[in-house]
Amino acid sequence: MLETPDEQVFLDARRHGVVLARPLLRALVVAVLGAIGIAGGWPVSAAGVALLVVAAGIATVAVWRWDRTHVVLTTEKLFVVHGVLKRHAAAVRLAKVGTVEIEQSLSGRLLGYGTIVAGDLEIPCVAGPREVYGLVERQLASSHRRLLAS
Repeated sequence: MLETPDEQVFLDARRHGVVLARPLLRALVVAVLGAIGIAGGWPVSAAGVALLVVAAGIATVAVWRWDRTHVVLTTEKLFVVHGVLKRHAAAVRLAKVGTVEIEQSLSGRLLGYGTIVAGDLEIPCVAGPREVYGLVERQLASSHRRLLAS
């Protein structure tokens, strides 16, 4: 994703683990249904085993997606990269960003995550949003100084 040799990476982080809550809860519900099925004896136990396999698949895919999604800040841009088999990136050049905002719900403030909005780019569930905001603001100021100097 780096375009110039002198472009430096200041942040390369995963999104907050809270993004795993829903899919892991879903996997838990399916696993419990599978365990009940197994306890029900034959032929229901075969369906129970199938549900346990599905639950494991749901959990594995969720963790894999979380692991493969990164928020990246460089000297030139802020972007989010995601995807397992096919990588996708959404980016905004710092030189074109006017303001950066943090949006945090009550649970976000309690658990330490929030949404970073920089220009057209909105990145939900960013861990440590205040720290990320500070880094982006410093890079914005630096980017704007470089533009004025050139």
